Amino acid sequence: MNPTDSVRTPELSPNAVTVLERRYLKRDPEGTVLEQPEDMFRRVAASVAAAESRFDPKADTASLAETFYDMMAGLEFLPNSPTLMNAGRSLGQLSACFVLPVGDSMEEIFDAVKHTALIHKSGGGTGFSFSRLRPAKDVVRSTTGVSSGPLSFMKVFDVATETIKQGGTRRGANMGILRVDHPDILDFIQCKADKKQLNNFNISVGLTEAFMEAMERDESYNLINPRSNEVTGTLEARRVFELIVTQAWETGEPGIVFLDRLNRDNPTPHVGTIESTNPCGEQPLLPYESCNLGSINLGRMVNAEGVDWDRLKIFVHRAVRFLDNVVEINQYPLPEIARMTMGNRKIGLGVMGWADMLVRMEIPYDTDKAVELAETVMAFIDNEGRAASRELARQRGAFPNFPGSVFDQQGEPPIRNATITTIAPTGTLSIIANASSGVEPIFAVSYIRQVMDDDILVEVHPLFEKIARERGFYSRETMRRIALAGTVRDIAEVPEDLRRFFVTAHDISPESHIRMQAAFQKHTDNAVSKTVNFSSAATIDDVADVYGLAWKLGCKGVTIYRDGSRDQQVLSTGVAATPVSAEATAPEAVIKESPADKAMRHAKRKRPRILNGWTYQMRTGCGPIYITINQDSEGLFELFTTMGKAGGCAASQSEAIGRMVSLAWRSGVPARQVIGQLQGISCHSPFGFGENKILSCADAVAKAIGEHMAANGYGSVQGNYAPVKGACPDCGGMMEPEGGCSVCRVCGFSDCS
Repeated sequence: MNPTDSVRTPELSPNAVTVLERRYLKRDPEGTVLEQPEDMFRRVAASVAAAESRFDPKADTASLAETFYDMMAGLEFLPNSPTLMNAGRSLGQLSACFVLPVGDSMEEIFDAVKHTALIHKSGGGTGFSFSRLRPAKDVVRSTTGVSSGPLSFMKVFDVATETIKQGGTRRGANMGILRVDHPDILDFIQCKADKKQLNNFNISVGLTEAFMEAMERDESYNLINPRSNEVTGTLEARRVFELIVTQAWETGEPGIVFLDRLNRDNPTPHVGTIESTNPCGEQPLLPYESCNLGSINLGRMVNAEGVDWDRLKIFVHRAVRFLDNVVEINQYPLPEIARMTMGNRKIGLGVMGWADMLVRMEIPYDTDKAVELAETVMAFIDNEGRAASRELARQRGAFPNFPGSVFDQQGEPPIRNATITTIAPTGTLSIIANASSGVEPIFAVSYIRQVMDDDILVEVHPLFEKIARERGFYSRETMRRIALAGTVRDIAEVPEDLRRFFVTAHDISPESHIRMQAAFQKHTDNAVSKTVNFSSAATIDDVADVYGLAWKLGCKGVTIYRDGSRDQQVLSTGVAATPVSAEATAPEAVIKESPADKAMRHAKRKRPRILNGWTYQMRTGCGPIYITINQDSEGLFELFTTMGKAGGCAASQSEAIGRMVSLAWRSGVPARQVIGQLQGISCHSPFGFGENKILSCADAVAKAIGEHMAANGYGSVQGNYAPVKGACPDCGGMMEPEGGCSVCRVCGFSDCS
């Protein structure tokens, strides 16, 4: 049967359709969408199934294409985004991520910069280890000068990334790793402390077992110059660990990666050493390797008795075949990547909808029963995935770099793929599938999003809404109250049993997050992407305890997010310390005013002859903007802007913003309301990456005001804008932290690849 004859039509949510239309479906040069979602699934299915003819000229590729179409259209399995976007199209680049080597010479460094540009242009993200680079101030014999060190070259990669739109729609994302025994490690740990540099990088410290053991014994450890392999000094391991933890507590970075564990599970040590991972940390790769990922929707693998093991087995075997075919037909951006990827044929089969499976089985996420089920489910996927890969090896041969003698000694038969399993963040894929993301808990049962200045919508988790309607307690007001609370724990209308298993990311202790990550890691070849959420009140010691627990439980890395720890909060749920009415329908209604704010509301102030002022430089997509904030004895008084480039539309609009802000302040409008109106406004040319991204000149003004208020005794401005805080710059939807990045649950916008 031809795949176009299929009668199965994907049942997509409105958000899924929005994501597909904005980011996945084929368009003509004028931007007109040329295909429907089912057309996309058919395009991908036919292209991936066509690989069969390379192994068997008589293969029934049409029937297999029908099978592949059904598993995607049924939302039971989805491959990574580049495969959905590019399979069957001229670009043909199907991998999500790559690791590139960075050698210790100018030629090698700038070759890596060039290769990075080619990968980002093709739609991929990149990971690097900068551990081979000699430290700052080390000798450079060819020039009789001194080295500028890894951090200076990381900035070169950062600038190069800034100039390239990933796949034409998103900026490329990078992972930067430095070994803990590199002489420049202290500077690396603190390199993003000011939040104004390396904004196109996630960073992680590569920890070794020797370092962790020295930390536990409160001993010193050696620093090694990678140029000479000589010991250049020592540091107290516990002090370094405390610095890592403190920075992570303050900004969410650096993450940590346990390098020795990555190489303990390296299936091809005779080919190379693993130095780095992809940008989200779940895929350790050799230099020049790429990752080819896909995820099974566990929420659709449940029946009346619990886990539908027979159904899950079928989809694991189909998915392994699908992903091996992706390796075969992929058009790699560099010949070195093609050779290494085809030599190892690594795939990464993972899951999404884990929290949905638990809800359907009425198992609370933060319980021993959930952790035990996680181990059981992932062990099953791992075992069946290996069985499927061995069957492919019998049909097609083992991966070319298969170390036969080593595997024979361990009693392992040949296998088609060097690795089988990876737990990736599923981001937009989970939106398409209308599923919970990866192995994360439900992020929010209900949340608020602003789509226009005075139009507030309440979004509800589909399973919760279904149950609420069936059990008769659904109402718009109740859903709004849940959204403002950020949890169902204290909502009286919600039955107690639902409050027990509809737990959200912030209802769960950090220790429970790590235990769940460790449970999946036990049966995952590569690594597990998991964000460990902390409340804003969490202490530095709390973060240290989680890092230590992750090491003891066998995790390969950790990414944390402490509520309120970054410039722009990504949460869109809850209104900490801000009482609001359930009738609130606009951002202004949830802004808590001080008595001074109220007293000043109708008293327009005259300008004194002399004012105190501060000028802030902000980087925007239109160039630098200088924002001067003046204040009198009563508080903020006026604001002026100057663009780095004279004239132009941006300069005139920025001047207009300054005049209106000044008028607002002199008329008594609270500064927090000004921030609430300006923050999150986006233009065609944003600047930066992640939580530090400047979306527009208006957004830059909002950030400058916030910095000024925080630095001059006005108090924190975090946590006061529940409906708009963390709003997606494209659609106003909710942004969720995931794997060191964030993704909009409405339109699929992501600040990471």
